[in-house]
Amino acid sequence: MSSLPVDVEKADPVSDTVQIAEKEKDSSSSADGNVPAKGGALATLRRINDAIEGLSGFEARGITRVLPDERQPASLLADLQVAILWFGANISANNMTTGLFGPLIFGLGFKDSVMCALIGCFLGSASTSYMSIWGPQSGNRTMVCLRYFMGYWPSKLACLLNIILMLGYISLNFILTGQTLSAVSGGSMTIVVGIVVAAIVCWVVAVFGMWIFHTYERYAWIPQLLALFVLIGCAGPHFDASLPNAEVDSFTLAANRLSFLSLCLYVPNSWAAAASDYYVYYPESTSRLKIFLLTLVGLFTSFTLVYMIGIGLASGVASNPAWADAFGISTGALIVEGYSGLGGFGKLCGVIVALGIIANSIPGSYSAALGCQVMGRYGKMVPRWVWTCVIIIIQLVCALAGREHLLVFFGNFLALMGYWIEAMVLIVLMEHLLFRRTKGFDWAKWEDKEYLPVGVAALVAFLLSWAGAILGMYQIWYVGPLAEKAGFSDIGLWVGSAFTVVSFVPLRWAELRFLGR
Repeated sequence: MSSLPVDVEKADPVSDTVQIAEKEKDSSSSADGNVPAKGGALATLRRINDAIEGLSGFEARGITRVLPDERQPASLLADLQVAILWFGANISANNMTTGLFGPLIFGLGFKDSVMCALIGCFLGSASTSYMSIWGPQSGNRTMVCLRYFMGYWPSKLACLLNIILMLGYISLNFILTGQTLSAVSGGSMTIVVGIVVAAIVCWVVAVFGMWIFHTYERYAWIPQLLALFVLIGCAGPHFDASLPNAEVDSFTLAANRLSFLSLCLYVPNSWAAAASDYYVYYPESTSRLKIFLLTLVGLFTSFTLVYMIGIGLASGVASNPAWADAFGISTGALIVEGYSGLGGFGKLCGVIVALGIIANSIPGSYSAALGCQVMGRYGKMVPRWVWTCVIIIIQLVCALAGREHLLVFFGNFLALMGYWIEAMVLIVLMEHLLFRRTKGFDWAKWEDKEYLPVGVAALVAFLLSWAGAILGMYQIWYVGPLAEKAGFSDIGLWVGSAFTVVSFVPLRWAELRFLGR
């Protein structure tokens, strides 16, 4: 955590999985239960790993719980960092892309797009804010906390989906960074080079872990915010606040509004599966309400800002031929065109906006690596930094392969991933409020399969949510029967959520009644 310039593990060196009682053991003991190496290749790898994890500021810890006496003390700066983290990570151009969908894809007017974006943004931000409260309380990462709500084995399904989600998101981020840098250079820099630059910076910060991660996020947003204000001042006069809705019947208009609202909900809500990861070093006594509200402020303000800019740019495409031509090249080119008239300073702002996307990529890469450790005992044996390297390589390959189809990829991927996250959040919420409100949790038993829920109820409800989502989804490659009846609106999120709520409560009651946990 960034409130103090020290890695908690360096101040009190504890191996990734060695418990407090075992601090005095030889430092060659394996992380997460590995057997100390006696010699040969494994011993060499162990020495290399120890050397890397011994670097100043390097976070050696993986998914092992951060015990209360390992936490850092409370401070005003640490509290502010909660909001700053989310604000800085999300005032990025990739989130601006979501705003383009209102006018350009769904045919909504400026006012309708703004209202749908605000409502969706608030709902998605609130969902993620709720999931963030478990970090300080438990000292466990989000996907480890999920074991207490979904069971040891069923939670792995959500973990796998979250890894895929983060891989997809960051790949999209790399593409947009490459597009924007290429547009700033007038095409002299290829998109490929920009993608590689983004991947390298993201890799360095994510590999080092929590301390450098929080430090980077604390300051990276400042030039990004200034560049966005310049964009508003330069492009704002071309925003068409009077842009009307497309001429469609009222039923289709309502369907388009709901689809865009859902899309604006998906993006901030996608962080729900990783929200606790960044608070595990906060004191156990940290107020849940404080964490919730600060997270909500950071998410809602950042997404609102970039959504509004995206909607504004989209509203001007119809009346501004230069913007239309730029959008025909790429989304990044449209953003850079917004700075036209500022000369070299405009290009500098374009570079800042492009590099600002990296701040949004780092948390996802960090959490995806942790997810790989959660997947099983063998995954847990691999150090976090190694998984981070693997994750970055996969993201880089995906970005290079999909760089020509950003907007289509973006829309389909966001919606598909949004379905399962809300089901997960609802399961956590219902387990917390209906079944665990007075019992509490023993956070030290994060690996005790006999203590954790069996997970049958959660698994069935989770799978049923997918059945509902399939019935209500509206994608280019598939239209569910309920979506067709709803005016070709994407109602997969809402139908899937309803299936989750209706099924989980009776199933969980039966699970407790007959299985006892």
